[in-house]
Amino acid sequence: MNAHEFVIPAIEGGTIALSNFKGKPVLLVNTASECGFTPQYRDLEELWSDLGEQGLVVLGIPSNDFGGQEPGGESEIKAFCEATYAVSFPMTAKQAVIGDNAHPLYRWIAEQLGEDAAPKWNFHKYLIDGDGNLVGAWPSKVRPNDPEIRAAIEKALA
Repeated sequence: MNAHEFVIPAIEGGTIALSNFKGKPVLLVNTASECGFTPQYRDLEELWSDLGEQGLVVLGIPSNDFGGQEPGGESEIKAFCEATYAVSFPMTAKQAVIGDNAHPLYRWIAEQLGEDAAPKWNFHKYLIDGDGNLVGAWPSKVRPNDPEIRAAIEKALA
């Protein structure tokens, strides 16, 4: 089993099948609009802008699991992200990312990397390679444009 087997509802309706990203690395990030880390949206958009044409996919997964910091519905989340941070990368509908109700993708991540690797807060990052394998994980404090993340993305793009 790999990440390409999962499908997630899209923020604007419909679904996002991770199989659509075969051959492309995906930076998966659980997001929230009212978090101290919310300005990382700017860094995520910058990565998407810089490396999207080379194949990188940034995928935002809004979640209200930490501190109730994503209370809005999909249309509110989408409007906030576009108006405040000019977000243009794909985003899913709001999902649980921890616990028994976590989206199956996040349960799979915890199975692959161990429960300790499950998100501890908003803006936890996972890198999935073009073959659908988990190849990196970074906590909220590590910014998306951190040299370590950028190096891992560039390696996955190679």
